[in-house]
Amino acid sequence: MSALAVSVGLREGFDSALFAVAAVFALIVMYDATGIRRAAGLHAQLLNQLVQELQKLVERGFAQEPLKELLGHTYLEVLVGALLGLLVALSAHYLFPAW
Repeated sequence: MSALAVSVGLREGFDSALFAVAAVFALIVMYDATGIRRAAGLHAQLLNQLVQELQKLVERGFAQEPLKELLGHTYLEVLVGALLGLLVALSAHYLFPAW
């Protein structure tokens, strides 16, 4: 998403409305990756622990599939992704100036 925003900024100008839309869209996606999805992953981890404890208590067994725990990204992963997107956009802009 950061590559898209930077590419739009380089192409259309960093003061354009199109860049503003792309930048806000990139921020929303990064917020979702760290906030909402990360929280859902932590909830899944806690629920899996509760299910394991319940399985120990129930003699007949408890047939619950474990929930997927790795849903979101850490802040460091999002930061590195944003920087990588910046480098990709700058590289593409200067390597392929005719596009």
